Order: sequence, then structure tokens, then C-alpha cells
Amino acid sequence: MRNNTFYIFSITLLLASVCFLPANAQLGATRETFTRADTLRGSLTPLRTCYDINYYHLDVKFDIDQKFISGSNLFKFTATQDFTKLQFDLFANLKIDKVVYKGQELPYTREFNAVFITFPQTIAKGSTDEFTVYYSGNPTIAKRAPWDGGIVYTTDSLGKPWVATACQGIGASIWWPTKDHQYDEVDSALISISVPKGLKDVSNGRLRKVTKLKDGYTRFDWFVANPINNYDIEANIGDYVHYDGIYQGEKGKLTLDYWPLSYNINKAKKQWNENATKMLKAFEHWFGPYPFYEDGYKLVETPHLGMEHQSGTAYGNHYQNGYLGRDLSGTGWGLKWDFIVVHESGHEWFGNNITSKDVADMWIHESFTNYSESLFIETYYGKQAGQEYVHGTRMNIQNDRPIVGPYNVNREGSGDMYYKGGNLLNMVRTVINDDEKWRGILRDLNKTFYHQTVTYDQVVNYISEQAAMNLSPIFDQYLHYTNIPILEFTTRKGKTLCRWINVNSKEFNMPVRVKIKGGDYKFITPTTQFASVKLDGATAENIEVDTFNYYIGVLVD
Repeated sequence: MRNNTFYIFSITLLLASVCFLPANAQLGATRETFTRADTLRGSLTPLRTCYDINYYHLDVKFDIDQKFISGSNLFKFTATQDFTKLQFDLFANLKIDKVVYKGQELPYTREFNAVFITFPQTIAKGSTDEFTVYYSGNPTIAKRAPWDGGIVYTTDSLGKPWVATACQGIGASIWWPTKDHQYDEVDSALISISVPKGLKDVSNGRLRKVTKLKDGYTRFDWFVANPINNYDIEANIGDYVHYDGIYQGEKGKLTLDYWPLSYNINKAKKQWNENATKMLKAFEHWFGPYPFYEDGYKLVETPHLGMEHQSGTAYGNHYQNGYLGRDLSGTGWGLKWDFIVVHESGHEWFGNNITSKDVADMWIHESFTNYSESLFIETYYGKQAGQEYVHGTRMNIQNDRPIVGPYNVNREGSGDMYYKGGNLLNMVRTVINDDEKWRGILRDLNKTFYHQTVTYDQVVNYISEQAAMNLSPIFDQYLHYTNIPILEFTTRKGKTLCRWINVNSKEFNMPVRVKIKGGDYKFITPTTQFASVKLDGATAENIEVDTFNYYIGVLVD
């Protein structure tokens, strides 16, 4: 295992004189400037909240040679208030051919990537209605999917076209018209993708129909029966083959559908079958039933690394264990399983079942899913192995900026939402000190917020309530600030004292495990004020702190 004294003492040398940082201090934070376009994309104005999206029918034709798409999207919605005008979203490089309402074209205006339509009469609160957007153009081509967003146009090793969508973060409106905000998930959707003859499309949900069109194209109709966030809706086009299976899960029979490229079917059967079923067993144990039995579980080979596309996990890990053959923890445990199968499927619970209302809280997706990797390892190799893995991932933490991003501007926080977030959750588990209660909390989170969008406060408050302890100061410190708490020990008048320093709240009082060298760990609950260490025989020199499970610094005066 990696020695953690480096980060402890590098922090200590810089901040040894700091006892308590004011609440507005964010070490390493930079001030960002946001534009009108950011506000239109990320904020919830009345032009967005006035309607609740119920159903989409996305119908798109891919001209792969010209890298051109054309089609339509039907919006069915319920009015949440009286209104005459609303906003949907479509990137400005895509042309709106027309917007049709009750057989008539509606007037519209565009500002950056936002589109505003005006109805001929008031849409009454509580009423249901619909309109259709027809559009076309050359969508943004992803330069390094899945991180930069857009459409991937490439060929497989036999030279056949291979196309995929990947748009998390930047948004689904990069390739189709939609209400592009995470707070409002569509209740169900029909995804119709038309592709050139000889190719297949694989999208979310279940395949309803395949239709050969007169122009030589083939249309694939996929239906999603469960609520789904915009960025999860996918098109994957290639020379695919299909095989299937059944998993006997907590809610009965779960259909498993696998879509590798035709020449990789044997590799897929060898790599996917075992990893997928082991993943489902582990995560149903820890998180509760797979959240989308009605839509099934799929793995789809893609030309990019991977993405948590709901009920159609995108996979590009080249049929190998680890993360492209690497162990992100440096412990060896990461090479015993396929990272993309496990991690991206973990998002079915955290990210797809439970979705953050604002992109600023993407830690709810990534921290829990990063932590799920260690729980997968624990399921098959024991608790110590899982904790070694999550501890090992600390070498990837940057502490560059807060994990929670700025709200209402469609901006994520630090990438530390992965590794620092995973370590935070392992710490919270250690503080709770009851593994069955912790498992119950994770399962109840998925049950309580089933198919919902959530806020920071909802998640943190729920965990605190279920744990019967106030964990808010811990989440606040690690998610909103970059400075790592330091546990300071000193001796005064023969007494051993300790306190938390380098924290942003006077309320910070995280319980921590300590022991006398050679003894057993016991919990103490330091505050930001010096107090005696309640441990018989403790001196500043013979106390050992559990820095294996706690991502903290230690300072001995």
C-alpha cells in the first residue's frame, strides 16, 4: 500500500499555524466568470419550470457519410402553471426547420443554445399538450469522447462505420432538441434511429420494431418505460450482433442483452457475462434491486471508453480488466475486474436512479459510484481488500477546487468528486461504525429517492437522519472546501489534548479512531477546541490515528 505521510506533512508544513479557517476560505479555488449562455443553460427560469416533460419521441436519421442528422422530437408535457411561452434547448449550430403545434407552425426565437416558442393561446395549468420540433444539421463531433461531448464518427477494424453519442456535461441538446436540464427527467421515451443499410442502432430500453425504409435506411425503435435523464439517451450505430441472458435478481428475472461488434462476440461472452452478473449480485446486495427491470440491462460496445447510458451501458474497455488495463488504486485489486462494466453500471443506481437536480452536484453520481468499486471488491475479496482499494485511489486526488460546483450555470465541480468523494464515503461508513446500518442507508437511499432528482441537502440530510448523527459538517468540509482536516495533538501540564484544525467550520467534530500503539482502536470526538484525549495512557507520542480509513492530516506538537 501507498504510504500516506506525504500528504499529511506537506499540508502540515504549509498550514501548521492555521487553527480555523473562515467559512469563506476555499484554498485552491478560483473565481469563474459565467456568461448569459451559461445562465440560460443551467438556470431554472419560469420558462422552464412552467412545464413538466412527460414523453419524447425522438426520430433521427443519421447520414454518416455527410456527418449530417435530420429528424424531429415530439414533446408531450403537463403545464405546471399558466403560460404562453417556454424554453427548450438545441445547440445553435443545428437548424430548426420548424416547430409545429396543432398543425400550425409556431414562432420562435433563439439565444445561444436556448430556443423560445410562443403559443397562440394560454396553456392552462394542469393541462397536457404537445408540440414537435423538426431540425437538421451537422452536430458537434466529439474530439475525445466521452469527456468533450458530441458525436463520434469512426470505423471499426474492418472499416465499417461506427458511430456513437456521448454528451454528459455539455448536454443532450448538442444533438437533439430537448428540455436540457437534469431536474426534469422525461417519464418515458420512444427513440427511433434510422441508419444506413447493413448497420444496426442500439439505444436505451427495449427494441420494439425494426423497419426497412424505402431509401435504403433501416429504422430501429427503442422504448424506455422508466424516467431517464437527457444525457443518457443514446444512439450507437455499427455492425453489431446480439446475444442475451437472464439474471435472477431481487425483483425476479432481469433480461441481459449484449451488443458487441460482430467480430468480438467471443471476447464479449468471455469478458462481459461474468463481470456483469457479478456486478449485479454485488450492487443489488449493497444498493437494492437494479432500478430498471422494465427496460432490462444492456452492454453495448462503443468507440469511446464508456458512459452510464441508462439500460444501455456504453463499453469501450477493449475486453480487459482494470481501466484500459491499469489499476487506478495501485494495489492490484483493480486488475481483478473490468472497470467499465462495474463503474458505468454502478451509475444505474447513482446517476440514473438517483440523479442530481443540478450539474453542480454531480458528486452524487460520481462519489457514490467511485465508492461502489470498493464495495464490489469487498463483496468478492473481503472488506480489507475493498478498503485497500479506496485508500489506494488517494494518489489521484488533486485538491484543486471544491467538489460541489457553482449552481445554475451547468458547471461541475472538481474531478475530485471521484477519488476524494469515494474516500469521503468510506470515512462516513467508518464514522457510523455499523456496516449493516451503512448498507441499509445505501439501499434506503435508492428506495426513498427511486427514479427521482435530488439536491445536496436531501442526500446529506437523509444519511444523517438514518445514521442518527449530524454528518453535515463532514460532507461540507470535504465537498465545499479543498483543505484537509488536521488532527492536532499537544501536551499541556501533563495532559494530552487534541483538536481539529485546518477546517472551515467551528462545528466540525468528526469522530475519529485512535489507539495507543499496540492496542485497539477506539473512537474519540475532537472539536475545534483543545480537549483531553479520553484514552487511558495516551501521550502525544504514543497515539496512532487511523489514517488508513480517514483522509486527514495529523500534527503532533
